[in-house]
Amino acid sequence: MTQLTEARPEAPQPRPAVRRGFAVRPAAVGLPALGLVIAVAGWWLVTSGLNLVHPAALPPPQAVGESLANATDVLLPALGITTWMTVLGFLLSSAAGVLIGMALAASRRVERMFAPLLVAVNAVPKIAFGPLLVVAVGWGQKPILTMVFLLCFFPIVLSTATGLTTTPADLAELSRSLNASWWQSFRKVRFPSALPQIFVGLKVAMPLAAIGAVIGEFYSDRPGLGYQILQYNGVGDTATAWAAIVLVALMSIALYAALSLVERLALPWVKATTSAR
Repeated sequence: MTQLTEARPEAPQPRPAVRRGFAVRPAAVGLPALGLVIAVAGWWLVTSGLNLVHPAALPPPQAVGESLANATDVLLPALGITTWMTVLGFLLSSAAGVLIGMALAASRRVERMFAPLLVAVNAVPKIAFGPLLVVAVGWGQKPILTMVFLLCFFPIVLSTATGLTTTPADLAELSRSLNASWWQSFRKVRFPSALPQIFVGLKVAMPLAAIGAVIGEFYSDRPGLGYQILQYNGVGDTATAWAAIVLVALMSIALYAALSLVERLALPWVKATTSAR
């Protein structure tokens, strides 16, 4: 008797894992470039096309580009100074902001004592501190770094405290069930789960660091871009002053992109565990 065997469908073979690198997609470059072209076109239309703004207040983009090319020997060293002040002040305020946020998250009493003071300091217009900083800390780098710190620290403190006090309940319960110590729970559960929120505060603070560096240079002897903006505007060369402003904007974009790359490398699980837009 011939025994018939039923043909079973073969189980689908798993596809080999494909490692995704950090290849730059065309849209990641093309769309920002398109936005820049549209912004420059609108700038030209307002200044040269329709003559809605006087060139002394807002020079056309071609005049700014020409001034930038003619003043590279002054503006590029100034860009280096402002970039260094921005990065250094951002790193100092990030370290201090994370530590302060950890202290607020660790104790409700500490939060109740010092949170109103932090809000009050953040509410004061920082430009009002400019002349006082020169008297308090002197010339040089100190007023610039102080201004960067005053502008940056609050969003970092707030994001750190929020992230550390909103640990997912299931992860917190898991660490308690495993009898983890406070330090083990903080290192393995609370701080990693707070990192996405901390990076939100860091990305909010990065453009503020550039603003703080420029404002600090208004009241400093460091020949950065803020100093050059005042000097060129004082002699009526508004085109070169706007060229310095454009460099500040480009510097901010580059630093923000670098911070976003650091976030992507440091937190690879965030994109995989969150919904795509």
